[in-house]
Amino acid sequence: MRRAFSAATIVAALALAVSACGGGGGEAAAPAQDVADPTKIAGEITWWDTTRPDSEGPTFQALIKEFQAQYPNIKVNYVNVPFEQAQNQFQTAAQAGTGAPDVIRAEVAWTPQFASLGYLQPLDGTRALAGDEDDFLPGPRSSTQYNGKTWAVPQVTDSLALLYNKRLLAEAGYEKPPATMEELKQTALDVKEKTGVDGLALNVDAYFLLPFIYGEGGDLLDVQNKKIVVNSPANVKAIGIVDDLMKSGAAAKPAIQDSYVNAMTAFKEGKAAMIFNGPWALSELYQGAEFQDKENLGIAPVPKGSVQAGAPTGGHNLAIYAGSQNLDAAYEFVRFMTSADAMAKMSAELGLLPPRASVFDRPEVKENKDVAAFKPIMETAVPRPWIPEGGQLFQPLLEGYQALVGGKTTPEEMLRTVDEKYRGIFKEWS
Repeated sequence: MRRAFSAATIVAALALAVSACGGGGGEAAAPAQDVADPTKIAGEITWWDTTRPDSEGPTFQALIKEFQAQYPNIKVNYVNVPFEQAQNQFQTAAQAGTGAPDVIRAEVAWTPQFASLGYLQPLDGTRALAGDEDDFLPGPRSSTQYNGKTWAVPQVTDSLALLYNKRLLAEAGYEKPPATMEELKQTALDVKEKTGVDGLALNVDAYFLLPFIYGEGGDLLDVQNKKIVVNSPANVKAIGIVDDLMKSGAAAKPAIQDSYVNAMTAFKEGKAAMIFNGPWALSELYQGAEFQDKENLGIAPVPKGSVQAGAPTGGHNLAIYAGSQNLDAAYEFVRFMTSADAMAKMSAELGLLPPRASVFDRPEVKENKDVAAFKPIMETAVPRPWIPEGGQLFQPLLEGYQALVGGKTTPEEMLRTVDEKYRGIFKEWS
């Protein structure tokens, strides 16, 4: 996950949604074609990709060329949709019954939401899964399930790490990255004092609050007992840590708008020494001046809170629109793009984490130091709730975070407000 979506993106949704190619939900899907020879399948599909077009996009477009070489009768229309807009755009198009893509790269929390709304095609028994489901890691695979059915196929898994500039930390007297939140604050303060650059750049995004919340043993929901637990003492402490990082000067006061871009720019230009981010950011960082020498980029687990190092589970699935008029072509495309070969190329070139266990053993993937660095982080990542409302949890938290940064609220007030908004979503929960 890269950035939280905004309700304002609904306005922009209609323009791209209508222009994208895809089957309308109001018409019957085309009858299944004979797959005795899958390479004979014909059709035209549109894929909405949500990766960065400049750093990650070329690898996925190269995979599309490989796919079309194997399936010469299938045309793939590639559309890159900004991540923060894709959720609302797909939902708007699917609800209208026109303009939705055949295949969407969906953040893991979107899958149960879209499935519950009837927007996705169930994949059990189709060639999209191809009978090798056991190769997928349990965490990513669980995000594709809803009401006993499979609605997507994992494409990439991820989490958050502490990324750091080795040169700047060394200049401040540190040979190792901070391992706890207390050490994070002190290291950042020392970097600022001794090097003149900001010690830590924060991204004002709800997903990036989770390491602080999980680190204190907090959570947003207790799904098993149907309880809202966002307004807890543990979470007040967690948000207090974030507030203190900003007020103490350990973290530069972040921008509320375009926060992700500003934090990434500061980090890759050497204006900030540390940042929280995931494997999807690495290809962009290596294009920055500070990390032309890849050895200067350090990757470490997120600092531990009083309870644990609380990196969240993230990732993306490939899902098929229920109104697609070219289901067989879409099945083959998803099968190809989530194959071990495709994932090995993705991981080797981009450092993205494969959701297939077997891919980690591929020689070209083993050689990627970034994948090796993130693998142990994924093994202890905290799972998120795979419920239809999961995609709605971040907006109230984002708005609260923005108010905190703007000095308009305290950690206690922020969480009380988020709690009230959650109760509007989960009306029957305590």
